[in-house]
Amino acid sequence: MYEFLSHKLASLPDRRLSVEGLHPAAVLLAITNAEHPEIILTQRSMHLPTHQGQVAFPGGKCDAEDIDEVATALREAHEEVALLPEQVRVVGSLGQVYSRHGFVVTPIVGVIEPEVLTDLQANLDELDVVFSVPVEFFLTHKPYMRHVEMVPGHYQVPTFEYGDFTIWGMTAFVLAEFFNHVYDAGFPLQKKP
Repeated sequence: MYEFLSHKLASLPDRRLSVEGLHPAAVLLAITNAEHPEIILTQRSMHLPTHQGQVAFPGGKCDAEDIDEVATALREAHEEVALLPEQVRVVGSLGQVYSRHGFVVTPIVGVIEPEVLTDLQANLDELDVVFSVPVEFFLTHKPYMRHVEMVPGHYQVPTFEYGDFTIWGMTAFVLAEFFNHVYDAGFPLQKKP
């Protein structure tokens, strides 16, 4: 999986966005090294000040002690779901995205071994649950499109219903870009006026 993703991400154009007036943040798109890979997602707690109850990747705001976005993503994944940094083989990053809550988010792609999934635990101060979704689900289930405001514009992004979870917004946008680039999924991501 690591070699496959490294090859695919090597041709990904670098998209760095202006952070002026915004907070830098990073998330971890962790995918299992398996014949049928899965991606780790979380559902944020309802008592948080932003993104209450939303499905998200492990991640958060960059702290002063983080040396880069990779350090942020690994630290946050450890704090939120008990994923140890040494359990993640970092492949690289996807293009940065703006969050409508004032963040510039860098998605970091990392590979983990499938047995790690059984050790994950949601930090109940921040999350209601941690779960994983098979890559095959995203590639075989037709999503519906939803209009999402993402600074500095509006986009149509796929929205996935997985069991009791609705995967939408910035998380779905990052997933769609990942699947489009790595698996040629062809999810439409139209910018709207």
